[in-house]
Amino acid sequence: MEEKKNILTYEGLKRYEQELEELKVVRRKEVAQKIKEARGQGDLSENAEYDAAKDEQRDIEARIEELETILKNAEVIDEDEVDLETINIGCRVRIRDVTAKEDLEYKIVGSSEANSMENKISNESPVGRALIGAKKGETVAVEAPGGVFKYKVLSIERSKS
Repeated sequence: MEEKKNILTYEGLKRYEQELEELKVVRRKEVAQKIKEARGQGDLSENAEYDAAKDEQRDIEARIEELETILKNAEVIDEDEVDLETINIGCRVRIRDVTAKEDLEYKIVGSSEANSMENKISNESPVGRALIGAKKGETVAVEAPGGVFKYKVLSIERSKS
């Protein structure tokens, strides 16, 4: 079975590459040193520091594997070539919640980059899915557990990192 493509912006690609480098070069060595020091304390069967260091090592290796999979299957969107006629991944959009009469701004990104604290929504999220392909001035409906929400597209811009 072919693995799912991870759609990334250039910014997301760089961030993941830097995190992978940090984990491989710095964090692996730090944990190896902690394990070595804990081993030097003798009996490992009741050594909490050794157990904690081994847990940390396992977490780091799992994250390295996850990042390598994301990067191996990455499809990078060139945000400078994004079509500004319709909403797509890599766009920054301003929309108005028709019911709440509130303006919102989002950057549409691939699912692995989504981060609600940074107003980055996934193209696979209900709002992201509804917005993809919409044009300025159009209103889209989003079905959510709380009902149907309508958003009017106010602007489509190139993302500013």
